[in-house]
Amino acid sequence: MEAMDELRATIARLRAPGGCPWDQEQTHASLVRCLIDEVSELIETIDQLDMPHMREELGDVLIQVLFHAQLAEEAGHFDLEAVAREVNEKLVRRHPHVFGEGALETSDQVLHQWDQIKAREKLDAGKTESGLFKPQPLRLPALMFAEAVWKQVEKKHYEGVTAVDRARITQLAAGLDETSLGQALFELAAAARQKGLDPEAALRLTTNRIMHDVEQHPANHTRNS
Repeated sequence: MEAMDELRATIARLRAPGGCPWDQEQTHASLVRCLIDEVSELIETIDQLDMPHMREELGDVLIQVLFHAQLAEEAGHFDLEAVAREVNEKLVRRHPHVFGEGALETSDQVLHQWDQIKAREKLDAGKTESGLFKPQPLRLPALMFAEAVWKQVEKKHYEGVTAVDRARITQLAAGLDETSLGQALFELAAAARQKGLDPEAALRLTTNRIMHDVEQHPANHTRNS
């Protein structure tokens, strides 16, 4: 881990007195845009399977992780060791089929076990989620938000989704592939632009309305209790 130690030392030096004025001015909040930009550039290299540039962009994302850890350490909150220790413990804890007893054969079994362990951890920590849906990050793109909400509707067999034609969804899925999906989404985005509509806002509004309908349906609360 010599290279990692050198990188940590470089970031600490940039932040220290006599270091870089720009780096010294940064905060967790000011670095958010940098993090988004770097992750976006990494995703582009993954889409293109551009390995040399992927290595470079992974490094840029790593800088963001180390920078935030450095800021937290300076403020006395935590350091990179604590970050690594916590996530490693979580990985081991949520993979008992690898690091403990028992064996799982499919990804579905792994995901089901992961959700069970995660729910138990929250219960042990005294954390309870209000509502029927798992909270999503506020900055999550509307399309990913809609997909995540519908995943929970299907997974938990929620009722009251009157704004959605399930038969129509099944019909659409039957003839869907990556190319046709991309084409349809692009055409919808282009049509929204031509009409002066915001597709992100429209999709988020519809998703929120569906969540509200599900939350108001008595059968869902009975099933969850």
